[in-house]
Amino acid sequence: MKATARAHGQFESYLKDVPMIHDLYDSDDEVPPISPKANLFHLRHSPRSCYRQLRRSRPLLVVVLAIVAIFYYSTHYHRRLFPPTHAPSIRYKNVQWRLFAYSQYVTDSHYLCNSVMVFEALSRLGSKADRILMYPEEWDTDIANITDRDSQLLQKARNHYGAKLLPIKVRKFGRDPTETVEGDDLTWDTSATKFLTFNQTQYLRIIHLDSDVTVQQHMDDLFLLPSARVVMMRAYWNLPSIKRLTSMFILLEPSSAEADRLMAAAESKTRQHNDFDMEILNDLYGDSAMILPHRNYGLVSGEFRSEDHHRYLGNNHEKWNPKRALREASLVHFSDWPIPKPWVMWPRNLLREKMPLCDINPGTKDEAGCENKDIWLELYNDFRRRRADICALLSVPAPEWPPRRNLNSSASGSG
Repeated sequence: MKATARAHGQFESYLKDVPMIHDLYDSDDEVPPISPKANLFHLRHSPRSCYRQLRRSRPLLVVVLAIVAIFYYSTHYHRRLFPPTHAPSIRYKNVQWRLFAYSQYVTDSHYLCNSVMVFEALSRLGSKADRILMYPEEWDTDIANITDRDSQLLQKARNHYGAKLLPIKVRKFGRDPTETVEGDDLTWDTSATKFLTFNQTQYLRIIHLDSDVTVQQHMDDLFLLPSARVVMMRAYWNLPSIKRLTSMFILLEPSSAEADRLMAAAESKTRQHNDFDMEILNDLYGDSAMILPHRNYGLVSGEFRSEDHHRYLGNNHEKWNPKRALREASLVHFSDWPIPKPWVMWPRNLLREKMPLCDINPGTKDEAGCENKDIWLELYNDFRRRRADICALLSVPAPEWPPRRNLNSSASGSG
């Protein structure tokens, strides 16, 4: 320690005898370049020179501070004002889910069961958003007897799956009073009721789903998409020649004004006979809706009966993989005309005609490559099993095939 102190004292004595570099020049003279060590020594012992150098570097400091300020704004303040909606996992737990909902509407007992099945799937899959069920105001939730299945299912939707029940007046498309409506047209006739979803302004956004679907994944992340009046998918089976929206899925922002506009279009006397909910939605939003890609979200069951999958794949080079297509879809919509809906049993002769075929030796004991057929059959069988388990309902008996009215028209046409 003594040796160290002695050496330090000798060094300080040496410094006193060494002339300062700035003393060798006048104040206005330019100081020649010096070595790094000399420069450090000079800065340490010459406040006047240090001030001069800092003054010369002022523009550079201003630029550096401006860059730092811009970087801070872009990475902190701007992010707080405009959160990255494309990354819903950010602060996902802090979302106020009471502001979002899935909706269903029902007009008869068959579709009531379908809606309860949709809510069961959303509950089982862990969806956090509300669920609302609009039903005819003449129904009630008082179970009159053991056969009062409608009231039982309304209570089940509310008590088991957390659905909020909203009695409504069922709305119909305007028709000529003398016009008769039969069969499936009667169901379509009340499809304007879904437009009442736009009146549920207690929510920021609502996802309305068709009820004739199998829900494989919840879609809560879609509530956090950028704002748009409606978000819909294209009816991909019509692409590329026809670009139309499909109503199997609608993400909407409720608005009483929009609800009135839609109902006015539905009740218009100028509406064409075959203009239903999907046609009206296309007329009003065909050019303004945000388009959601169908892959990963919507798949129709008829895709497994098709031999050409380029419309679903969106290209001609990708190989169709039925298991992958099923796995990636959030919704499978049952659309297999002329195959009936899954709560109706199949006519045997129709099934033989329309069921998907295996790729190798179809219809023989050596058939193979039956993935499309197996998946298609399981989709229907799974729906029927869940319908029996959840709703305690059996399938509707199979209709006559071919329909008798078609046979009559054929007979009269041939005579």
